[in-house]
Amino acid sequence: MAAPWWRQCRRWSTNFPSGNVFDSVWCFSGRPVCASASSLSRRSSSWSSGPGNQGKPPLALARHPKTLNLNSFLIRHKSRLLYPTQGWCCWRTTHSDAKLKDPFMLAQRDLTSLYDDIKKELFVSKEELKYVCDYYFDGKGKAIRPMIVVLMARALNIHSNRSGDLLPGQRVVAMISEMIHTASLVHDDVIDGSDKRRGKRTINKVWGERKAILAGDFILSAATIALARIGNTTVVKVLSQVIEDLVRGEFMQLGSKENENERFKHYLEKTFKKTASLIANSCKAVSILVNSDPEVHEIAYQYGRNVGIAFQLVDDVLDFTSGANQLGKPSAADLKLGLATGPVLFACQQFPELHAMIMRRFSSKGDVDRAWQYVLESDGVQQTSYLAQRYCQEAIRQVSMLRPSPERDALITLTELVLTRDK
Repeated sequence: MAAPWWRQCRRWSTNFPSGNVFDSVWCFSGRPVCASASSLSRRSSSWSSGPGNQGKPPLALARHPKTLNLNSFLIRHKSRLLYPTQGWCCWRTTHSDAKLKDPFMLAQRDLTSLYDDIKKELFVSKEELKYVCDYYFDGKGKAIRPMIVVLMARALNIHSNRSGDLLPGQRVVAMISEMIHTASLVHDDVIDGSDKRRGKRTINKVWGERKAILAGDFILSAATIALARIGNTTVVKVLSQVIEDLVRGEFMQLGSKENENERFKHYLEKTFKKTASLIANSCKAVSILVNSDPEVHEIAYQYGRNVGIAFQLVDDVLDFTSGANQLGKPSAADLKLGLATGPVLFACQQFPELHAMIMRRFSSKGDVDRAWQYVLESDGVQQTSYLAQRYCQEAIRQVSMLRPSPERDALITLTELVLTRDK
C-alpha cells in the first residue's frame, strides 16, 4: 500500500522524494512537470556551451545555503526527469554578465498606465457603477500578476529573437490578468463575507452584496471584451480556461475530503485552480502571441503554475504567522472560513485531533483556537514553507531554459521575493 501523502511529503522534505513522490506532489494535475527528455536533450546541446553554464546553481539558489543539493538526486533519477545525462544539469545559471534584476523596477514602465487603461475599459455612464468598479483599481495594489506577465512577455520576446518591447496583445493580456483577478476577489469577498481587502473595506460591505456581485460580473465582462479584441482564438481559449478553473476551484473549496490521503492532493489542485491557473495561462498566452513552439509555451505555463502555487502556499503560511496589519485582512481567516490549508494538513500528523475538526470545518466552539494552537506547536508552517520553496525551485528551473535577459533574471529574483514576503 502506498504511504499516505503526509509521510511522502515528510520523507521528501528530509531526504528529497522518490520518483513516485515527485510525481504525486509536483504533478498532481496530471500534466508533466517538464517537456520530454528527448526534445530537451536536443536543447541541452545548444545551450550547454552558452555563457555562464558551468554546472553551477543559479544565483537565486546559491544565496540559500540550506537549499538541498538537487543535482545528486536528479542524476540518480535521470531516467524519470528532464535531462537524460549528467552533463546537462537542470539548474542552469543566469547569464554570467547579468545581475539579478529588480522585477518591480523593470516592469514599472509597463505597469504605470495599467490601471488607467483598465479604467478606460470599465468606462460607463452610470456614476455609481463606475465608482464601484474602480474601487480596487486605485494603483495601490502589488500588481503581481500583470508584473509577471509583462516580464515573461519581454523575456519570451528576447528568447524569440525579437526586441524586448511588448506586443500590443501582450500588454492587453497583462491588463486582463489583473481584471480577472480583481473580479474574482470581489466575488470571493461576497462568498466569504469578508469585510476587509487590501487594507480597505470590501465592496460588499460598502455597497452591499448585490452590487458587489454585479460589479464583479461587469469587470469580468469588460475583460472578455478586451480579450476578444486580441483576435487570437488560441489565446481566447487559454484565458477562458482560467474562468472555468476559478469556478471549479471555488466549488472544491466548499468541500472536504474524508479520505486523509486525498486531502493534500485536493488542496493543491484547488490552489492551482483558484490562484495559479491565472498566472500560468496568462504566461502561456503571451508566449503564444510571440512564439509557435509548444515547448516554449510549456516553459511559460510551468513557470506561472509553480510560482502561483508557491505564492498561495506562502499566503497560507502568513495566515498563521502575520498579524492583520501586515496582511490587510484578519489573521486565521482561513480557519474561520472552515478551510484546512497546508499548515493544518501537515499538523494533522502530530495532532490527529485535527482530522475531526477538518471534517466539521472548524465549526464547533473552540475549534479555531485549538487548531491555531496545534499548527503553531507542530512543524506545519515549516513544512508548508519548504513545499513553497520546492515549487519556486521548479519555477527557476523552467524559466532558466529561456535565453538570458534582464527580464528572465527578474523572474528568477521574483521567486525569492515570493518566498520572503511578509504580506
